[in-house]
Amino acid sequence: MLTFNQPFYSEEGMQCISEAIIKNRRLNGDGPFTEKCTKWFEDKLQKKNLLTTSCTHALEMAALLADIQPGDEIIMPSFTFVSTADAFVLRGARIKFVDIRNDTMNINENLIEQAITEKTKVIVPVHYAGVACEMDTIMDLAKSRNLLVVEDAAQGMMATYKGRYLGTIGDFGAYSFHETKNYTMGEGGLILVNRQEHVHRAEILREKGTNRSQYFRGEVDKYSWVDMGSSYLPSEMNAAYLWPQLKMADQINERRLRLWNLYYESLKDLAQKEYLELPYIPEECAHNAHMFYIKVRNLDERTALIEYLAQKGISAVFHYVPLHSSIAGRRWGTFIGKDKFTTKESERLLRLPMFYDLQERDVVNVVDAIERFYVK
Repeated sequence: MLTFNQPFYSEEGMQCISEAIIKNRRLNGDGPFTEKCTKWFEDKLQKKNLLTTSCTHALEMAALLADIQPGDEIIMPSFTFVSTADAFVLRGARIKFVDIRNDTMNINENLIEQAITEKTKVIVPVHYAGVACEMDTIMDLAKSRNLLVVEDAAQGMMATYKGRYLGTIGDFGAYSFHETKNYTMGEGGLILVNRQEHVHRAEILREKGTNRSQYFRGEVDKYSWVDMGSSYLPSEMNAAYLWPQLKMADQINERRLRLWNLYYESLKDLAQKEYLELPYIPEECAHNAHMFYIKVRNLDERTALIEYLAQKGISAVFHYVPLHSSIAGRRWGTFIGKDKFTTKESERLLRLPMFYDLQERDVVNVVDAIERFYVK
């Protein structure tokens, strides 16, 4: 069976884990490997960053740093993972869902303003499939209305918008290193703190509300409980597994892009015959081949194609069920305007196998199976 995803594996990753355990004798957070990863991100992204236990926790930290209070309103797409909303719901916020664009599956930047009220605090663009939202429009709107922007760049590591890395453009950015992501530590994440005034508190929140980080830098003579917080530090073993991948980040990115391009070129004929639609990448965006998806005619056809591919030993999967249609989404959120594309496009989208060790012959076999489904 050709699986939909396989987490990245390297022998060096296993060696680094052994080094953390046997040589460094350091398993808890903020050890030598965490320091190496943090320095790599700082050099690459030119932003203050902190490794976290998940992207969910990175988003939760962003909600705390944004000082979200009960009754505040947050604007985001409904086509996203639950963590995007949960981080703010936990602070008592209400979610205002906005329709997506049908080309990129990202929030429609032109519909955000109609969802803004006097209670709006944050806009959360979600960069779907590592393809950037229209960030200039979003940032201009946020600035004019005195709103914060939290980028959910869970899928966006190495992707850019007009030359700027996703996650570095808003006030805060959040990455995921879950096993399904391009770079993985099993479970893990990263928060980018893009405004200097939030850096000090971010360190405190991450260290259970203590000024422990300042203590280890010699800035205070003892550390104590100074603010609210939680334990957002990943294990040193997680960072050890991630470190070798960062050293070969460009190689991983290039490999995935080659596979993505092979899918795209191989499926062009079916797209031209209007059997399916291929992903759209705006000119100003450089994506990271996080996933390769196609869009078929409707939900019934997608269900039939999933079953057909499974019979051929190929695992292909759909993605998010729009949050506004869920029990929790109806409880804590409201869809603003018309659901023109969110539900319709989500029911058409099908993700094909995509991972670093996927072989070109596997891509060819997937494409051949899809062609046989349509051209009978």
